[in-house]
This record gives sequence, structure tokens and C-alpha cells, in this order.
Amino acid sequence: MDTAIARTLWQVLEPIHAVTYFAAESREANRLVGLRGFWMGYFAGRAAPLGAVTAGVVEAAFFNFHPSMVRRAIPDAWEFASPEAVLRARAEAATAALRRVAPATARVTADLVPLLERTVAAADGAGRPLFAANRGLPTPEDPVTALWQAATALREHRGDGHVAVLTAEGLDGCEAHVLFAVSENVPAATLRDNRGWSEDDWQAAVDRLVGRGLLEDDAHPTAAGRALRAHIEARTDDLAVRPYRALTRTEAAQALRLLSRPTDQILASGVIPFPNPMGLPARHART
Repeated sequence: MDTAIARTLWQVLEPIHAVTYFAAESREANRLVGLRGFWMGYFAGRAAPLGAVTAGVVEAAFFNFHPSMVRRAIPDAWEFASPEAVLRARAEAATAALRRVAPATARVTADLVPLLERTVAAADGAGRPLFAANRGLPTPEDPVTALWQAATALREHRGDGHVAVLTAEGLDGCEAHVLFAVSENVPAATLRDNRGWSEDDWQAAVDRLVGRGLLEDDAHPTAAGRALRAHIEARTDDLAVRPYRALTRTEAAQALRLLSRPTDQILASGVIPFPNPMGLPARHART
């Protein structure tokens, strides 16, 4: 199967997962379960499948956040709400948000969920802690929740692979953001501020990339920098496509077709901001 399918499927699955960060239902659920503020909700919600882990585990698995940002939320979050309570609140809120902003979701689950769950089951969890933790959760009875959980597992599978590629290329979290921002014309503040890096941190990362010959002195990518970015994305797609080989080409096309309507509804609702730190491109915000 062509690796392009991995990128296309990520672009339609990511919005289904991402309501858990941006929808009003999810923010309120985090507040009601006892978590304090957006970022504690983010770190606790995304880390909850791993259990009551330490800040160091979250820093390593999430990769691109400044450690101090993580440590403001973890492990304190577990004093306010157990991982089990966070998991319940997260899934219920994401399900409610999907039913509100994308009513087409419920109409595609019967055909779509079996395809995605087969893909999740076929994936290799080695070296992919966030994926493996999400795959290990009980299968939800609600079909919309099951769709959201499968989308979440698959996006974490891609994310774990992406982190492996970045670290193999000797990039740290801030450097990865700098290279992405300058290559894709994403405002630096979108990534820097949402990941806890200071302007000094950012400039130091720019300087390191200049020293490696990946950026010009004016912080534009060199040919080597552009080549590295292309390699990172291609290798990420290559690692991400492997579970989808459990589907035939016809089934993969069917999954894309079924996902298109709920994804369009999510994007048209405005619940996901553009630009965003997830790297989801605005050109896929269809109406």
C-alpha cells in the first residue's frame, strides 16, 4: 500500500481525535473531574492510558514540551483525579463533542469501526508507549466512543513513530519545532508558546540548527534542512502505513470515504483552531 495513504488517513483521523483538546465538552469534563486549567487537563488526559506516571515519563513520551511545562501539571494531576477517572471523563466528553459537532459520526460507525479496529490490532506496539497504552484500553460499548478511541490509538501510533524518527536524526523537541516552523511557514509563537519554550530557548535551537548546516543565518532552511524535513515526513509515513496494510486497497478507500463527512463537519464547526500546534494543515479545513 502506498505510504501516501498514511498521511491522508492521519489528516482525516486527527480531527476526530482532537476534539478531546479543544471541544467545550472536554474542557468542562476536565474541570469537573478535578483537573486545574487547560494544560493539566491536556497532560493528564493524554497520559492517563499510561497510568499515574511521573513527569519524566510524560516528557519522554510527549517529546516536544519544555520539561518545566510538564512538571507544572504532572504528577500533581494525579492528586486531583485518578487516571481511571480521567479516562472515563475524557472518553465521555469526546463522544459528546463528536455527537454535537459531527452528527455524521454515528452514521458511519457500523462500517468504519471494524476497519479501524482491525488496523489497530495489526500494529506493532514495540517502542510505541502511547499507542500501546491506548490499544490496551477496554473496547468501548458506545460505537462513537469506539471510533474515537481507534482514531486516538492510530494517531498515537503515528506520533510515537514520528518521535522515533526525530530522535534518530538527533533533534530535540525545540529543534524539531524550529525546523518544522521555518520549513512550513508556521508562526514560531504557535509552536513555541504552546510547548513552553522561551524566546531564548527558541533562538538557541535556531543557533544549533545553523551550526549543523540545516538553517541559514537568517533562519531559513538550507538544502540540507529541507532534505531532512522531507526525510522525516517520508519516514514517518513509512512507519505509520504499516498497520493499514491489514486492509485491502478497497477497504482503505472505504475508510477514507466514511471518514470524510464527519471530519468535514468537525472542521467546519471551527472547534479546531488553525494554525495549530498539532501540525494539521489549514488546507484540509474543508467546508
